[in-house]
Amino acid sequence: QVQLVESGGGLVQPGGSLRLSCAASGNIARISVMRWYRQAPGKQRELVAHITSGGSTTYVDSVKGRFTISRDNGKNSVSLQMNSLKPEDTAVYYCNADGLYYDSGSTLKVFGSWGQGTQVTVSS
Repeated sequence: QVQLVESGGGLVQPGGSLRLSCAASGNIARISVMRWYRQAPGKQRELVAHITSGGSTTYVDSVKGRFTISRDNGKNSVSLQMNSLKPEDTAVYYCNADGLYYDSGSTLKVFGSWGQGTQVTVSS
């Protein structure tokens, strides 16, 4: 299967910046779409941003102009640069990806994987 590992969360003051990173590992053939979700306490998980293999991006309205998603196809990684952070951005952020991988028998299979999540807290 394919594993995703996030890094870069932490505590930051309002107006500050953080950069989240997510690296995929495994016998990956191709990653189609990479996404960042977040889930605040008591709320549903929401899609924050996604990026296709060709570099097309979309963002939830609340982060447009403040967050930037990018990916490195050669390194099977995705990042989320978060600027002008607000207290309402506080959440656990999850990386998600889907695509194709080779199993132990070299058979091409579809995967959809999630990272373990990284906490982002915006507070003074």
